[in-house]
Amino acid sequence: MSSEPHPSEERYDNPRRWWALGALVASALVLSFDITILNVALPTLAADLEASTTQQQWIVDSFLVVFAATMLPAGLLGDRFGRRRMLVVGLTALLAGSAVGATVDSAEPLIAARAAMGLGAALVAPLALSVVPTLFGPAERAKAVAALGAALAAGMPLGPLVGGWLLDHYWWGSIFLVNVPMAAAGIVACLLLVPESRDPAAPRVDVLSAVLSVTGLAALVFGVIEGPSRGWDDVLVVVALAGSVPLLCALVIRERGRAHPMLDVGLLRNRGFAWNTVTVALVTMIMTGLLFVVPQYLQAVRGEDAMTTGLQLMPMMGGLLVGARACVPLQRSLGARPLIVAGLVVLAFAGFLGSTTEAGSGYGLTATWLTLTGLGAGLSLVPAMDAALEHLPSDRAGVGSGLLMTTRQVGSAIGVALLGSLLTQMYRERLDVEGLPGAAADVVDESVVAAHLVADEVGGSAGARLVDSADLAFMDGMSLSLLVSAGAALATALLAAWLLPSRPPERRESAAEPERRE
Repeated sequence: MSSEPHPSEERYDNPRRWWALGALVASALVLSFDITILNVALPTLAADLEASTTQQQWIVDSFLVVFAATMLPAGLLGDRFGRRRMLVVGLTALLAGSAVGATVDSAEPLIAARAAMGLGAALVAPLALSVVPTLFGPAERAKAVAALGAALAAGMPLGPLVGGWLLDHYWWGSIFLVNVPMAAAGIVACLLLVPESRDPAAPRVDVLSAVLSVTGLAALVFGVIEGPSRGWDDVLVVVALAGSVPLLCALVIRERGRAHPMLDVGLLRNRGFAWNTVTVALVTMIMTGLLFVVPQYLQAVRGEDAMTTGLQLMPMMGGLLVGARACVPLQRSLGARPLIVAGLVVLAFAGFLGSTTEAGSGYGLTATWLTLTGLGAGLSLVPAMDAALEHLPSDRAGVGSGLLMTTRQVGSAIGVALLGSLLTQMYRERLDVEGLPGAAADVVDESVVAAHLVADEVGGSAGARLVDSADLAFMDGMSLSLLVSAGAALATALLAAWLLPSRPPERRESAAEPERRE
């Protein structure tokens, strides 16, 4: 092992760097699929595995909770033991969890497999991002981050499309099995193409800090996820949310006195890093929340099947890819701040436009605001991620990327919980169940999908009235969710215009020693 020279243009002349980026993009795409690919498969899983409603929720949430709760120590592990090495470990966990998930015959082992996949994702997400500055110089870094950011985001709308197609042609296990060859290819590509990098000054993993991080974030995410379904006054939800506060405060206090903390609070004092991180979290929150709400609208209200639902979500991905591609040359000439502000304004306009959608509206309106949503997300998300990295010293790349991606994943959980809670509350308030027996009223109160199933059983004019009431109630809830998203995006745009630096500082290297490659 030899010391790496001080950064120069020669450092970034590795001819394999674009192939290496391809390996990172493939790795990011694998984990981003897993965030939403189950959205269209839960009814099938419920029937084939006899999974209860709670078990169905945890089939999805076990991935999300472990993902968010373990991302901070994952960044530190990469800094200390090698980013390529830990990337391979993460991809191996994704591969193993996917293989097990495709072969189980009950809900409990599937939940465990999804948790293992969440652990792998926690390693892949921040480390794929933190490898970029070791491969690309300032002139190429924005383009590399754009490609990686697009891959991380593209899986969200692609997940339902791929999942719907697989369910139409194969058994439910195929939605997990599709990850196996992709993860295997990512492992081989990382081993052959990605150079090893690490921070030689990285400290040993502090066990107590890791425990505080994992338990504190797990309690927070658990409370946020369970709140809408259990009720915010449920004892378990209150204990989880209240318990997360002292755990995370203890983590901050412990880490403030460490020379190389796992949670570097000092990074959040950097205005550029902090506000770009807030932007990333908000955009992800809106995107993930909408991908929870919109498929229900397409399937229940518009009556589309799983495959068509995935296809009709594609305008969001198209807008995202256009925005991500357009922002690279624009960022080079204008800087990140104008693009971030413009993207957030477009995102806000998309939310306001979407809130005008009615049960009888044609798909053209939906396609329009979905496209604008993707465009606004691409224009704001990619430069915000790149600018956040620009404000990190190189020796804190792993930890800073871990903090950035942790905030993004917690934003995903909050997006689903917040928009889902608003949707549910408005739906229940506006739903007319007059004349229905008590048991039937309780069932239709659960979701618009349940209301349509009950209406089919009731039939006649009573069933038609129930469908109309459920659809109108759902659309009121979706409109409220979109208005809240639009307001949050507009407020963040104003704050970004005011508080974001116009240009990032020159990238700093470690004061002690440059990074080392093997």
